[in-house]
Amino acid sequence: MTGERSTAGQGTVAHEMARLSEAARAVQALWDDTPRVGLVLGTGLRGLADAIERGTVVPYEDLPHFPLPAAPAQQGGLICGALEDVPVLAMQRRLHRYEGYTLAQVAFPVRVMRLLGAEALVVTAACGAMNPLWAPGDVVVLDDHINLMGDSPLVGPNLDDIGPRFPDMSAPYDPALQELATRVALSQGTALRRGVYAAVVGPQLETRAEYRMLRRMGVDVVGMSTVPEVIAARHAGMRVLALAVVTDMCLPDALEEVEIEAIVATAQAAEPTLTGIVRGVLREALWSE
Repeated sequence: MTGERSTAGQGTVAHEMARLSEAARAVQALWDDTPRVGLVLGTGLRGLADAIERGTVVPYEDLPHFPLPAAPAQQGGLICGALEDVPVLAMQRRLHRYEGYTLAQVAFPVRVMRLLGAEALVVTAACGAMNPLWAPGDVVVLDDHINLMGDSPLVGPNLDDIGPRFPDMSAPYDPALQELATRVALSQGTALRRGVYAAVVGPQLETRAEYRMLRRMGVDVVGMSTVPEVIAARHAGMRVLALAVVTDMCLPDALEEVEIEAIVATAQAAEPTLTGIVRGVLREALWSE
């Protein structure tokens, strides 16, 4: 019985590696460059894609085994091009657990990026803040996280060709990239916040009691994304920088109702600042050290 289980696991690994390789080859067939950095663009923060000098945009539906957007109107694709003369692959639309995807599906594009050669991952996100000293529009560089999604993209047989069974997560967010982002932001007139991100499933926003719990756990900001991609990237040996825009305040004793339109508008207002920081970081090419 043990042998049968082992064989089944090996078959699952081989199947998943074949799926990833097939998706990577589909990108290579349309784009002849090698990405150095992968970009994941968060809610209301997709305008960064406009700054990319595009070689091509590959719709997700043209990529074998890529998870497709849950709603037909929500188009998604991989943008293949260059930003600050750095070859990049950018997700035009990220995936969320609350849409019904598994965390392995959420992580699939990041793993394809790694197979194609990306050495680093830059993730952007919108978030709610529980730190009373912060305000909407602030940009936060993440230095740690708490995974409250109840799952991991690494559950199941390990993909040994990508990373180890038990990857270390003592520093999920690269300290040198954090420092670089902070310096770049200051040079552009922005003081970055630094904090801990909690990832929850959603799609409902949190209750007052849940915000109190998160704050007592040492959480500064909360959102419904980022952590699965970061886990997959670190498993694959990629350096990670994550920048989150505060879109609403989550203060349990002064909590106000929030509409998604306001969240998106706040993120979009902060987008020029975020774009400037990401471009400045890419100019330094620090991930290659």
